[in-house]
Amino acid sequence: MFSSNYSGVRVLLTGDTGFKGAWLAFWLRKLGAEVYGLALPPADDATLFVRARLQEKIHHIDGDISDLATVEKALAAVRPRIIFHLAAQALVRESYHTPVETMMTNVMGTAHLCDALRRYDAPCAMVVVTSDKCYENHEWVYGYRENDAMGGGDPYSASKGAAELVTASWRHSFFPVAKLPVHQKIIASARAGNVIGPGDWAKDRIVPDAIRALLANESVLVRNPGAVRPWQHVLEPLSGYLWLGAKLLGNNATDFAEGWNFGPLPGNVCTVRELVEGLLQTWGTGSWKMAGEVNPPKEAHLLRLVIDKAVAQLNWLPVWSFPETVRHTVEGYRSIKEYWDDAEAVRDVIEKQIMAYENSAKAMNLAWACSK
Repeated sequence: MFSSNYSGVRVLLTGDTGFKGAWLAFWLRKLGAEVYGLALPPADDATLFVRARLQEKIHHIDGDISDLATVEKALAAVRPRIIFHLAAQALVRESYHTPVETMMTNVMGTAHLCDALRRYDAPCAMVVVTSDKCYENHEWVYGYRENDAMGGGDPYSASKGAAELVTASWRHSFFPVAKLPVHQKIIASARAGNVIGPGDWAKDRIVPDAIRALLANESVLVRNPGAVRPWQHVLEPLSGYLWLGAKLLGNNATDFAEGWNFGPLPGNVCTVRELVEGLLQTWGTGSWKMAGEVNPPKEAHLLRLVIDKAVAQLNWLPVWSFPETVRHTVEGYRSIKEYWDDAEAVRDVIEKQIMAYENSAKAMNLAWACSK
């Protein structure tokens, strides 16, 4: 299990107040890591960070990665052995309203972290998390591989492609793997598919929007029912990030200082309609209807990831099927709402899902779940 890699290790996690960041903070803490978070304050009191009172379990620093001085100060104070960079403006539709702010956070924030690491005077590994939307989208029927071109037809996607280019440029310019014994810094990037799971309440995301509608006994509004996405439970990419981070901390770290896709198996790549109908069936009631938007912002219709590289070179595989992903998501949301004001119970919901996921991975004999 990962605990042999992270027990007692000091970790800086940017974006710990966000959805994926909060889940990763819980998992790292379970593994025995000393977790320090750096992020803006929670967006609202519905976030998992607030509901589970995560600030009581990790060391949190309020700060904006768009400010270089803040990033440098955090690095100096925490002195991490590894960094997981998840802080981001994470919504496609929001990027149309705040394009410059999106670029500042996602591109310059990544550059600030890379450059602060350049001046950091101790060995350190970093996993920079971007998105499956970093690729130039051609609406291909086949998935994108790690050597496909970066791009983006909307501000969010462009910012993620640019973050990948920033990461690669610092790696080649300042942290070349051939000189690792000299600079002692190593960076990899991770690109995940569309992540779902309990505790995400962001607007303009199909699962949180659907759960809000179901809780209010309203029809779920669907914008693009035919859009295809690589859906996966939040723990799937997080297992990839953690395993990649463990490799960067290991003896053959230079083999892994690259970009990596973490997505579902082909059976989990399905339409928005299939996802929504799966949610409704699992919820046990409800209906959906077209949103009927006028002149909506453009969003990609078809998006797939190829994970052959992670399977072959990291021995990583997704664990839960699409029905299992939907079931754990719905059950988790229901439990969190039931225990809304009981932080201890909310933490228990998260920890039980992590344990269930670990046990499923052990049953599959996956390398990260069975490692010593």
